[in-house]
Amino acid sequence: MELDTANWSGEGAFTQMLLDVLGSMPEVAALRVEDASSSRSDVEYNFISNELFVRFGTRAQRVRAKMLGIIPVTRTATEPVMTVTDLERALCERDGVGPPDYADDGMLQYLRTERIVPPYQTRGYKLVELVRIYKAGTESREAPADV
Repeated sequence: MELDTANWSGEGAFTQMLLDVLGSMPEVAALRVEDASSSRSDVEYNFISNELFVRFGTRAQRVRAKMLGIIPVTRTATEPVMTVTDLERALCERDGVGPPDYADDGMLQYLRTERIVPPYQTRGYKLVELVRIYKAGTESREAPADV
């Protein structure tokens, strides 16, 4: 599997776990991870947003057709071995991942939160991690602008 992490800061434990799980799946041919522009940090919280773009492997399939409506021909067509819906089903079965918080035909979205209290401090901060998984070749979705 090809893994492209050039545009990722490396932040996000859940993102790293998803990379490990997706890397172990034979149907995944390539994976690119990027930091999303919505990541931000404050005194009381840290919001991490990452986007994963998955390219699935393909398989060749022989398809019969008719050329000019009368001449039978056989050609080879390629199709992906997995879809985003199949990926959702596979990730639901994995321990530690589970079902996404939002899913449609083109995207899976996971939102994880945890409270982090560093040693010797009374106040901690909330870590919020948002991960969106897209099929490679699709644009990331921006939040709608306020009207």
